This record gives sequence, C-alpha cells and structure tokens, in this order.
Amino acid sequence: MERYGINVQLKNIPVLDPEFTPMLQFNRAFLATATQPVSLAVERADGQVAATHTKIHGTPEMAEADRYYIDRLVKTELWMKGGYKIYINNKELYDYLKGEYCAEGRRAFDWEFMSDVFEKPFEVVYTQNIPETLDKPQPMGGHLDGCRIGFDAGGSDRKVSAVIDGETVFSEEVVWLPKINPDPEYHYEGIVSALKTAAAHMPRVDAVGVSSAGIYINNRTMKASLFLKVPKDLYEEKVKDIFIRAIRDTFGDVPYAVANDGDVSALAGTMSLGDNNVLGIAMGTSEAVGYVDANGQITGWLNELAFVPVDANPDAMVDEWSGDIGCGVKYFCQDGVNKLAPRAGIELDESASPAEKLKVTQKLMEQDDPRAAKVYESIGVYLGHTLAYYYEKYGFRYVLLLGRVMSGKGGDLLLSNCRRVLDEEYGEYADKIELKLPDEKFRRVGQSMAAASLPKSK
Repeated sequence: MERYGINVQLKNIPVLDPEFTPMLQFNRAFLATATQPVSLAVERADGQVAATHTKIHGTPEMAEADRYYIDRLVKTELWMKGGYKIYINNKELYDYLKGEYCAEGRRAFDWEFMSDVFEKPFEVVYTQNIPETLDKPQPMGGHLDGCRIGFDAGGSDRKVSAVIDGETVFSEEVVWLPKINPDPEYHYEGIVSALKTAAAHMPRVDAVGVSSAGIYINNRTMKASLFLKVPKDLYEEKVKDIFIRAIRDTFGDVPYAVANDGDVSALAGTMSLGDNNVLGIAMGTSEAVGYVDANGQITGWLNELAFVPVDANPDAMVDEWSGDIGCGVKYFCQDGVNKLAPRAGIELDESASPAEKLKVTQKLMEQDDPRAAKVYESIGVYLGHTLAYYYEKYGFRYVLLLGRVMSGKGGDLLLSNCRRVLDEEYGEYADKIELKLPDEKFRRVGQSMAAASLPKSK
C-alpha cells in the first residue's frame, strides 16, 4: 500500500481493517529512502529532554511525506514523554510545526493540553543547538515496611487499603461519582474519609501512596478526568494540590507519593513478576498505559499512548476529543471493538453506551460466533504491529495486558494473534517481549496495595 508516496509492505493485515498501516512499518519504509539529517527535541518538566536524530528526504516531491513523518514523530514524543517546547533544526519543518501547534492549527488540542499540564506557554523553537536527551527517573514503589495506606481513586469507586509490613490488614471499596461533581469539596471529603477509614485499622501511619487516573507532576494533579466538571478557577485553587492537602491535613508531615494509575498497575506487575521493565496496557474505557523501567523506576513520562499515532492510514477513524486520526484510543479499548463490530456484521444499538456495545461482541465471542472472532483477530493484529513500535521507544521486557477488552475468549484470541504477528513480522523482537495477563498473584497485590508501596518511609 502507498502512503504519501511511501510504499509500505505488510505480511499481516487486520481482516476487518485492510487499510491499516502500522506506524512502525511506515517509518521504516520512509527512512529507507531518506538521506537528509534532521534533529528535534521535546522539553518537559525540570529541564528533562527527549531528543531524536533522524532523516527526511528534503525534496519538493517528498515534502508532504516529510511533514507527515515529522508531525507523527513529534506527536508520539509529546504524548509518550510530555513536553511544552519543541526544538527543531530545519527551517521549513519549523515553519510547518509552528503553524500546526497553535490556537488555530490542527494540533490546537495538544498545544493547549501541554500548556496546561506544564503550566508554561507551548513553544516551537528553531535552533541548530538541539539539546540532548536528559531523563530523571524517580525510584518509586516496592516499599512495604511499616504502616501504610494505599488509595486508588477510580471514576466510579474508590479503594483504600491499610498495609502493615506488606500484609493488607484492611481494604474497602466505596462507590462515588467524582466525574459528575463540580464541587472539589466533594472529592476532598471523599479522599479524607477513605484515608481516615484505613488509618483506623493501624497503630500509626508511616506513609501514604495514591493511584489515580490522570497526569501527575511532583504529586500535583495537572490533568485528571476525576475532576472533569470542576470549573477551571476552582481546579487551580482546590484540585492541583488536592491529594497533598488531604494527606497533610489528615496525617501531618508523613511521606507521600501520587502516581498515575497506569504506572501503579505496571508497578503491581513488577511486584507480582518479581522483575522490572514492565509496560502495562489497560484496554478498557480508553488505552491506559504505565511503565516501570529496568531499574524499577517510574520515568516521569506521560505514557498517554491513547493519543500516540499507530496507524498511517489517512482515512483512519477520528478521535472525538483530540480531533486527530489513527491514535491508539481507537484501536486498544472498547472503542476499537465497537469500531470493528459493524464491519463484521454485528448490529449495535447506537443509543447504547460504549460499555454496553462491547458486551454484545463479548457475548457473541463466548458463543464462538465467527463475526466476533474477526473483531478480536483484527485487534490482535493491531497490537502485534504496535507493540513492536512501542518496543523501539521503551525497550520493555514484559507487557502486562489488562482491561475488559482482554477478558474471556476474546482476550485469548487477541493475544494469540498478537503473538503470531510478532513472530512473523518482527522476529528480531519476538523473543525479547513477554506478554503477560494478570494472574492470582497480581490480583493479590492489587492496585491500592501497590499504591501503598509508592513512598519511601522516613
């Protein structure tokens, strides 16, 4: 297949999405004929930088392909690692990116989102002095000494555990409705209530760890769907430090840590596996991802792979929130199943919720319906191609696959097709990637217990 003048050859094509063009295979085909060096970097919090040295064609007839390649590369770096400033040493591409990453550009969503996260104006900078990569990973997690509280803030329920020397002595799950409540006091009181409930089952509190969906920098809530309805002025005043305030107001000066729930899931994976270098992917409402590196550290990267491009098909499905196409959210969550089901001849009630639509295909899969099988086979092909792309960025050893899309017979079929694609198309990586599903040991560790292990006690 041809994309932007680049010929891409595939051995494995999703049966329900024959125009799917894996980003890694497009990049390889593009770079096979590119000769002009170009460098770029993305700067994020505390002076951390992600630099990339690559090539383009630099000819008028390949200008569209060059712009597309650089746009997808920058988008990947921004959502994988985060950043508020793009450096590039090519003037034509600088002019292009400058017009894209602005209030009127096609990447206005990314421009505004990253500005809010890092609390700095988003910039595109032309320079011949590209800064080199600088990471500051943080040792975090795996501490089980003393009396600890682990709090897991979910969108429909909140979980809390009291853990003494690695043993859970109390746990509780309470229904709450944070996503529809505009009053931050509702969230604050819910957090404090959970903390006090857990504390009542221990002689003291030595440390508190929090797991929550969203983006957290220095324990602050920069973006999180839990506070979706909170007005912006109240968000700044009451939400950004909400977990810090709740812990300090309740327990005073105890060690604490707040982390993205994807990173905490990956941490739970390392604790259950007894090894590090784990990428956790939860395929549920969205594609939630976390990563613990080879040294057992949380990198500080955003890991928001739902927004990372995985498909170079120019007619790929649009993500309604970001307005971009071909990004992971339409491939590796319930949206991916619901996108493919009608193509397989499965009728879905368009008035139903995404979760209810997913259940239709899951039920058919449990009955061995061949239409549902095609859906999961296709997602398995997506995933095999995409894990090879992720591997080149992360270099992980294990992939922990979670979420409702991975449940039942559908998850098993998805997994087998993913392994097949890795073996047949990416043999150089197949033996380096171990695919894992949650086992009983992982369930015993649990999200809130893993959260409890985040901070180091005094």
